[in-house]
Amino acid sequence: MSDPLVVPAKADPVSDPVVRLSRVTRSFEQGGVRIDVLRGVDLAVQPGEIVALLGPSGSGKSTMLQAIGLLEGGFGGKIEIAGIDASNLGKDARAAVRRDHIGFVYQFHHLLPDFNAIENVVLPQLITGRERAECETRARDLLTALGLGQRLEHRPSKLSGGEQQRVAVARALANKPRLVLADEPTGNLDEATADTVFAQFLELVRGQGSAALVATHNERLAAAMDRVVRLRDGVLV
Repeated sequence: MSDPLVVPAKADPVSDPVVRLSRVTRSFEQGGVRIDVLRGVDLAVQPGEIVALLGPSGSGKSTMLQAIGLLEGGFGGKIEIAGIDASNLGKDARAAVRRDHIGFVYQFHHLLPDFNAIENVVLPQLITGRERAECETRARDLLTALGLGQRLEHRPSKLSGGEQQRVAVARALANKPRLVLADEPTGNLDEATADTVFAQFLELVRGQGSAALVATHNERLAAAMDRVVRLRDGVLV
């Protein structure tokens, strides 16, 4: 087993949450049977706080992140993002909240295959209306900080798994979101690469003052974060 992660000092959260969940529920119908995945989840994540969301496969971690990320409807309860009650927003308004306040990192990188590393990080910035030169500078700085300064022009197919995930991290942080949601962000990497990528992720997130909620089953990664919450039987414990 590799050595424990070495990460920067933990955040000192302030009072107003970046995300607040109040009695959030989610149920599905399968074969005529109702399945309650989330049974009344309460959570507040403060600015600059990095929270580990632990739970076994199938416990609802991804469903909970989808709720917070406003990626689909069908949820009960109240979801507030950056002080905005997003519980009943329409499609366009939800998209605006995601664009302005949330960054995503998934287990699979989901990079655009026809664009190189720097273009994949530039594109989400262009959507906000920034000038291309400013976007390219931001993308280059992030990718260089992640050790990809010599790989900017490479397409995803020419990058290793760890490099692909670093580009995905840079893309998620490009717009300096208030909140970063990460779903098993190093789950496809070997342990040594996962430790390196995750330490870089934590350093960049803390460096720009974002909050993060990271779904993982890895206790070692969870120990490097500010706080751990566990999803069990549809509620946080």
